[in-house]
Amino acid sequence: MRSKLGIIADDFTGATDIASFMTLAGWKVIQLNGIPSDTIDTVGVDAIVISLKSRSCSVSEAVELSRQAALWLTNHGCKRLYFKYCSTFDSTSEGNIGPVTDMLLQLTHSNLAVLCPALPVNGRTIVDGHLFVHGQPLNKSGMENHPLTPMVDANLMRVMEKQSSGLCGLVPLSVIHAGKEAIRAKITELNAEGKSYAVLDAMSEEDLLTLAAALPEEVLLTGGSGLAGALAALQPGNRLSDVVEPSAKAGKSIVLAGSCSTMTNQQVQYYRQLAPTLAVNVARAVEDCGAYLEELVDWYHSQSGALAPMIYATQPADKVKALQSRFGIKVTGNAVENLLASLAVRLSQSGVNKIIVAGGETSSLLVQRLGVRGFTIGMSIAPGVPWVRDVNRPLWLALKSGNFGDERFFATAQEVFNER
Repeated sequence: MRSKLGIIADDFTGATDIASFMTLAGWKVIQLNGIPSDTIDTVGVDAIVISLKSRSCSVSEAVELSRQAALWLTNHGCKRLYFKYCSTFDSTSEGNIGPVTDMLLQLTHSNLAVLCPALPVNGRTIVDGHLFVHGQPLNKSGMENHPLTPMVDANLMRVMEKQSSGLCGLVPLSVIHAGKEAIRAKITELNAEGKSYAVLDAMSEEDLLTLAAALPEEVLLTGGSGLAGALAALQPGNRLSDVVEPSAKAGKSIVLAGSCSTMTNQQVQYYRQLAPTLAVNVARAVEDCGAYLEELVDWYHSQSGALAPMIYATQPADKVKALQSRFGIKVTGNAVENLLASLAVRLSQSGVNKIIVAGGETSSLLVQRLGVRGFTIGMSIAPGVPWVRDVNRPLWLALKSGNFGDERFFATAQEVFNER
């Protein structure tokens, strides 16, 4: 019988991402939004995912939230913990991946944490400790322009050491291809050298399966959804019949895009040709949010068409930087997130029950404002992006990390409903 896996996700899109890969392997997964204050039935559950909004908050807040989540998971029968962060290792020179990992190492009494954000199905690979996105080094993939966590170095060992208290080593592809015993010997060697972290190279799903089978129980697991999906695939369940399908066509839909990633920019431009769209006036969001919100609600209700209207704050990198220079990075980001989350709440009160969201920070605040305690995991729209349903009401959400999906994503998400 498999041990229950407890997962701490640093944003809500990442949580649905990892939950969907394990669900596809037949595992029964519960996704909880925030740390529960009441009793949760976890009987027969293979994995529990706790979604936090801790990717870009202060280091101290991220560490404390993650500590509380870890304690809750271990108190509810999770024998092994997994710290889930983005497959592009989104962080700054201060954190938050390093400090949270350090706290979890201490809490679990582990000597070493493995770092594996690789997700080959979505073009994230690691070679010689360097992270690539569709063959481009991380710092040349568009992530160098991320408005909150610009990634300017593809070398994960350097990135990790800058934001943590220990030294980082590497388990290279040559060792992984040599098999299970070679991987374990390398981890033992790194431990003996005083390394606290080990970046795991991975170019393919086969590499991830090899790693999942080889990693000792005593190491702390951290990474993207690829390694977790491989762990689930090694012990597949038969729960696919439990996957909730989006069966109700009734209600209304909205697309909200807060991400300014390269892919979301492409997705927005594609969708603008298909459906009514409106760009967010960021100055209004900052300076006159209340009145502006009412205008957006009225605009939405005035639209019609086969596909859902879209309201987007997505902009190319140069325009984002100009807005940040004018209003400040935090003020700009907070204003956009607050506006889109408030809009989602208002529209949900008037019959909108299918909300498609692009952007991790936007998704996290939006889910919190909607008061969603947890999700059941639905059908996959794209790798790492399922439809999810509020456990307490018929509210469906598709929470997309910025660079996930192809250019048709927003339309494809709605086709999942329309074809049923």
